[in-house]
Amino acid sequence: MLANQTIKAFVPTTKPSEAKIFYRDVLGLTLLSEDAYALEFNSNGTLLRVITVPELTPHLFTAVGWNVDDIAATIRALNAKGIYCEIYGFMEQDDLGIWTSPGGAKVAWFKDVDGNVLSLTGG
Repeated sequence: MLANQTIKAFVPTTKPSEAKIFYRDVLGLTLLSEDAYALEFNSNGTLLRVITVPELTPHLFTAVGWNVDDIAATIRALNAKGIYCEIYGFMEQDDLGIWTSPGGAKVAWFKDVDGNVLSLTGG
């Protein structure tokens, strides 16, 4: 029923002005709309709605993630914009923050302006 429909992801923010800059200017997503309730972005056909909330306690797990062709190059591009990956003490990560899963997938995590955990997965 929904397999052929466009999915929309939601991420909360208490800082819509900063979130707009982060998602549009830092991550490069296309801003589609903006109102008092939310910002809506396009990420390669997936809609990301950054909803304004009065308060927020970010979850410790990934809220939204992207599959990327070259994870190291993507992280270096984020680093050039002042965004660095999280280093967790309970898993082995390289100097860029990349963890290689037992299945071979390379994964790294970073945070948005509200502390929401975002991830990259790729080669």
